Amino acid sequence: MSLRFAPLVAGISALLAIPAALADDRVQVVTSFSILADMVENVGGEHVEVTSLVGPDGDTHVYSPRPGDARALAEADLVVFNGLLLEGWMERLLDASDYQGELVVATDGIDKLDYHPHDHGHSHEHEHEHEHEHEHEHEHEHAHDHDHDHGHAHDHEHGEFDPHAWQDMDQARTYIANIRDGLIDADEENADDYRANAERYLEEMGELDGEIRALISDIPPSTSVITGHDSFGYFANAYGVRFLSPTGLSSEVEPSGASMAALVDLINAEGVQALFYENMTNSAVIDQLAEETGLAVAGTLYADALSSDGSASTYLGMMRHNAELLHDALGRPGHGEQAHDHDHGHDHAHDHDHSHEHEHSH
Repeated sequence: MSLRFAPLVAGISALLAIPAALADDRVQVVTSFSILADMVENVGGEHVEVTSLVGPDGDTHVYSPRPGDARALAEADLVVFNGLLLEGWMERLLDASDYQGELVVATDGIDKLDYHPHDHGHSHEHEHEHEHEHEHEHEHEHAHDHDHDHGHAHDHEHGEFDPHAWQDMDQARTYIANIRDGLIDADEENADDYRANAERYLEEMGELDGEIRALISDIPPSTSVITGHDSFGYFANAYGVRFLSPTGLSSEVEPSGASMAALVDLINAEGVQALFYENMTNSAVIDQLAEETGLAVAGTLYADALSSDGSASTYLGMMRHNAELLHDALGRPGHGEQAHDHDHGHDHAHDHDHSHEHEHSH
């Protein structure tokens, strides 16, 4: 090669190396599933590279970790997972990886809902446990012991609380605060950006929460709907639609013949108006209910995973999609003017100053 081209070749090589260098500088974050990954990307922005163990349309309940997952955790700067036994496999994976970095449990500080099978109406009781007496004594310290609330439970086992708290956008604000603080702990140099990104995202969430309440206000409060598994308890509690399901919290559980027969009787007795698929559960159960009851399947709701593309491929898009689908299938125009207020004590404007946002002075 001619010497006169050497500087040009060297310059091109340096430019090609820049993307790799930038990737190396970004905070490496591993999340347990796709909804958390989207939240982290919104708060972290250009400073993070996010890997989701369970991808879009994947089922976190039945996920079986792959050999590469432990390596991904070992190389991560930050790990974010839901907690409340959603990921029964996480304890084993953390131990296998010998992960020593920052660990964020996204549900730390939420108002937990007791899990009452097939009773997702207006009667959920909040568990105000902001002190976390029996779990997570500290949020963002190095988690060498990994002795969190998911304990040493068997995979797919759920505890006394419903883990699907992101379905209430008010509770999801706590997720964002925890993610923000975890990123600051892992990368204090960019703390101002993480705070600004989180504030912007929280504002978007507040606006969407108002849109959802307006849509759901058109649905009569006595309305019941059927979905694939019990994943909409927080949505029901926040927005006032009753959800029923053939199975419990885990999508892995197959409904018994007796439970299906009881659900058919309940559908007929309560005048359920529509059935809904979920993107990450088996549609056969809903199809069977449709055949036995004559009810139409109104569409697909997104509960535990984002879609790979389309309107539900982001967390905010997923929540908007679900509310619009429910409204289109069940709404009664004008009903909202006389309907009960479904805010359950929440300020619709939210004011963006919830005390559970854990504002830290990093």
